[in-house]
Amino acid sequence: MNDSVDAVVPAEDDFRNEIREWMQDHLRGDFALLQHRGGPGDEHAFVEERMAWERELSTGGWTCVGWPEEFGGRGLPLHLEVAFHEEYARAGGPGRAGLVGEGLLGPTLIHFASPEVQQRFLPGIVSGTEFWCQGYSEPNAGSDLANVATRARLEGDEWVIDGQKVWTSLAQWSDWCFVVARTEAGSERHRGLSYLLVPMDQPGVEIRPIRQITGTAEFNEVFFDGARTPADLIVGAPGDGWKVAMGTLAFERGVLTLGQQMAFERELAHIIDAARTNGLTADPVLRQRIAQIWVRVNIMRWNAIRSLRVDENVELPREAMINKLYWANLHQDMGELAIDVQGASSMLTRYSEAHEGDAGDDEMSLDHKLFFFSRADTIYGGSDEIQRNLIGERALGLPREPRP
Repeated sequence: MNDSVDAVVPAEDDFRNEIREWMQDHLRGDFALLQHRGGPGDEHAFVEERMAWERELSTGGWTCVGWPEEFGGRGLPLHLEVAFHEEYARAGGPGRAGLVGEGLLGPTLIHFASPEVQQRFLPGIVSGTEFWCQGYSEPNAGSDLANVATRARLEGDEWVIDGQKVWTSLAQWSDWCFVVARTEAGSERHRGLSYLLVPMDQPGVEIRPIRQITGTAEFNEVFFDGARTPADLIVGAPGDGWKVAMGTLAFERGVLTLGQQMAFERELAHIIDAARTNGLTADPVLRQRIAQIWVRVNIMRWNAIRSLRVDENVELPREAMINKLYWANLHQDMGELAIDVQGASSMLTRYSEAHEGDAGDDEMSLDHKLFFFSRADTIYGGSDEIQRNLIGERALGLPREPRP
């Protein structure tokens, strides 16, 4: 988040060595089983242990490393943020249970929230003691977020919230949810929305896990039926919700995507090892497919690095607008390659209902998880169709097609 800091920062090689040594010393013992677990498609794994790992990271000062120091971070310049996320992934660091708080909500609060809201919530994110989920998508407002129908009204000193959110990752394990809700009666589209901070442990909140093709259920439906939150737990002013929500999405495309790229590298290495084991590296067509995926994974990294900035209006640079469309299709092609490398054995999975909920059991092979989970990559976080519209309108300046 910071391009420069007043404090003296370590040289990059020394800094990378510091990270490697800390990870080697701490990702062991009770935490050893977390290596390479908990990423996309595996977020159900070892949730409590990964929450404890967040607290362990905090003791070493390894949460929120790019946040300004006055908000509990290290105030690292961008190139050292990149170094941290790369070395963390390379060491096998588990998927971050605090990712939504650190990567999405925290930067949003720093840019948009009142000092009182910042002081209330930022320390819990830094310390790994409070966890967050995102209340954006609805049954009729997925990629078209401006169609939000969840409503909130002021009653005395509280907001009262009614509506439904869907595809809410990690809701069943979260303490809080940041909710985009319509707070102005009769408002439409981008107008009349507010960005509210809502406690999850209350009678007016019901969470229903959604079982996926992978057999896991880290996504949820969340129903708000008279849920309440204090009137001052709002980010920005009432009616500013769209601007704040778009700021959050800008941070979502930020430096944390580098850890995702490293995960793709690890998946590709697994595919290559399987191809060697199965004797398929002699097949020139398959070798070419592997080479093409390798090139695309590296392009993903370099494009992410060149676009790792957010301007003073908290908007993405144009080159960052292709990232979601690019990696989603890349990852789907990787899933198909993984299944093709496995051959006939790919038609069998090891998942069974008997293992349901056993996060320590590898119910499904990595290849099957990759294939099945990546089917959703071109839908969640903004479908391919919506991404192409955004690129055309916001990056290329093409005229918007009139709504029918």
